[in-house]
Amino acid sequence: MPERPDPITGKTIVVTGASSGIGRETATMLARRGASVVLAARRRERIDILAEAIAGAGGRALAVPTDVTRIGDAQDLVDRTLAEFGRLDQLDVGGWSAMIDANVRGLLHGLAAALPVFRRQGHGHVITTVSTSGITISPTVAVYAATKNAARTIMEGLRTESTDGVVRTTEISPGFVRTELADGMEPRAREQIQAGMREFGLAPVAVARAVCFAIEQPDDVEIGSLTIRPTVQG
Repeated sequence: MPERPDPITGKTIVVTGASSGIGRETATMLARRGASVVLAARRRERIDILAEAIAGAGGRALAVPTDVTRIGDAQDLVDRTLAEFGRLDQLDVGGWSAMIDANVRGLLHGLAAALPVFRRQGHGHVITTVSTSGITISPTVAVYAATKNAARTIMEGLRTESTDGVVRTTEISPGFVRTELADGMEPRAREQIQAGMREFGLAPVAVARAVCFAIEQPDDVEIGSLTIRPTVQG
């Protein structure tokens, strides 16, 4: 029986927040599986290094410095992706730390730039990282949780508006994952989250595997929502 081709091979995927953590692991894994990846983040030196590493391993990567809170940056990101690779199959929106601007406006900016391309192509997939913080609201993280629930609402709205089969949507809600997420939070929240990360946080690659799982489904299958927690997380 012939081996089934990897459904990720040949796709062009934009990964925001690619400079560290979940975004970096996701981009690396997707490139290893044959996708052309576009690395978007504010820290240019980090995504340049990652692009070089991916190319050195035989993959295809383009680094595009991007601040998702600026709609012009989001549009430039999509335009440069099309200029380099001629298509856009997935937009993976995640890994941002500036809460309201990045988690809500940043998502909307990405959608505004990518959806017209998806419509022209006749297919596309938006994947965004939300959080279990929006499912169970803990002290000190109410605003962060609110932004993630706003993103969840936007994604569900997009899903209900996209039943023509052109655009697939997936939201991934990680629990504690060892990332730089908490670095920009106020001290009490930062201490609480970093303690959980140190004690039992998952490696970012766990979320990267979930992204690949959502992408590799057949065109008529949509993984709408995935929750990923350490088994010991309450």
